[in-house]
Amino acid sequence: MSTPVIVNNTAAGTPPPALRKVEARENRIQRLSTGVLLAVIGLMLVWGTFGTAGDAKIALSDAFDAVQLPTIVLPGAVTVALCAVLVLGAALAYLSGRFNKRAMTIAGVVGGVALLIGFITWAAAGSMAVFTMTNQLQGTLAVATPLVFGALCGALSERAGVVNIAIEGQFLTAAFAGAITGSLTKSLLAALIAAILAGMAMGALLALFTLKYFVDHVVLGVVINLLAAGLTGFLFHQLVGSDTAKYNAVPIMQRIPIPGLEKIPFLGPILFNQTALAYLAILMVPAVWFLLFKTKWGLRVRAVGEHPHAADTVGINVVATKFSSVVLGGAMAGLGGAYFTIGSTGAFRPDMTVGNGFIALAALIMGRWHPVWAALMAVFFGFVTQLGQTLNPLGSPIDSQFLLMLPYVATIIAVAGLVGRVRAPAADGEHFVKE
Repeated sequence: MSTPVIVNNTAAGTPPPALRKVEARENRIQRLSTGVLLAVIGLMLVWGTFGTAGDAKIALSDAFDAVQLPTIVLPGAVTVALCAVLVLGAALAYLSGRFNKRAMTIAGVVGGVALLIGFITWAAAGSMAVFTMTNQLQGTLAVATPLVFGALCGALSERAGVVNIAIEGQFLTAAFAGAITGSLTKSLLAALIAAILAGMAMGALLALFTLKYFVDHVVLGVVINLLAAGLTGFLFHQLVGSDTAKYNAVPIMQRIPIPGLEKIPFLGPILFNQTALAYLAILMVPAVWFLLFKTKWGLRVRAVGEHPHAADTVGINVVATKFSSVVLGGAMAGLGGAYFTIGSTGAFRPDMTVGNGFIALAALIMGRWHPVWAALMAVFFGFVTQLGQTLNPLGSPIDSQFLLMLPYVATIIAVAGLVGRVRAPAADGEHFVKE
């Protein structure tokens, strides 16, 4: 029997043609949507160039800093025009698709920084007031603190396969519990513990009805949010409203400067002069990452979130693992809810969380269900929220109502245009029935 002969039609000495890399459809859609978004923003900056007059003053220190750094003065129209060119260049890089992943990442970073500088310059140009960068970044960390806790709550819940859109309700319940306990005991520690327990209780409620009674995760999350809003509103009007001095005089956490480090120019007042909750939020990010990715418990959590039946066959108690992860996530939400009362305002009012739980959920999705990336996205949303508050006193040409909408607009744009298609844990939202 003759052996088949493989015929090589390539001419001798001629290398085979290079293989053509095919771009996945989802990646192509994400690249094009990001490019179109950058192009639209770049054209808006071009339009803004014609209405920009005067200089923009950006201070790197506020009036109370021990070390006074110089104030940067940027020519308004020239800076906005240059930033527009950079943003449009980044848009062309994304739309062309001819660059590798590293080059595209660099183009995205350059475009994002140019957008930020161009927008601030356009808004502050010609104003007698000064845009103070330290105040902006200090406010960013303060606003981002509950968002980081909320994103960590979502990561712990959804990595275990339980969809958690009840972060808003957990925030609100924890804020109320912390306010009442703090008002009665005048103890910050007692208020913090009460907020944590309230968040865990709402997490246990979510876990109970999804894991034992198989209630749809999304529907139950909506119900918990409505329950929290109704219950705290009712108790506020019936109990707190009758004696505000007794039930709604909450002690407030003071900033804790770290000796030596808080004297560092620029970074010291921003990073090392925060409240205990802000420091705790920073510490919880690596702690949750370590729990999920470096411990046996975290491996089990991720296993039951991806394939609970396979985890069950190797002896993992699926329901108990899911329950513990959701309740621990509730503790994170409790810390986030405490920020709204003992961490900032010192008083509770109905619906005071104003959608921060949903912004934390958006940060979780943008961060692709990873605790570190989700926390970074929470800081991004905190920056945008604080930006609206910082620009308002400058006499910005932007309507003040739009500045209040800015974080929610950024949330929609980021989730719809920049994230692209992301994959949640495979069993996220699915009911587990032991066979």
